Amino acid sequence: MADKKKGSVREDAKALREMSEEQLAEKLDESRRELLSARFKHATAQLEKTSELKALRKQVARISTILNEKRS
Repeated sequence: MADKKKGSVREDAKALREMSEEQLAEKLDESRRELLSARFKHATAQLEKTSELKALRKQVARISTILNEKRS
C-alpha cells in the first residue's frame, strides 16, 4: 500500500466507489485488521516501513468516507 504513487490514489478511490456496501464493509474490516497488525509490529520494532502506518490510516479513512457516502 505504501508503495503506491499519488496518481494511483484516484484509481483506487474509483475502484472503491464501484464496490457494493457489503464489499466496502469487508474491505474496511480487513484494512482495520492490517492497521492493527502494523501498529503491533511498530510497537515491537518489527515494522520496517513506518510509512505504512500513515498509508493504512488514509486507506481506512478513504473506505469509511466512501461507505458513508453510499449509505446516505
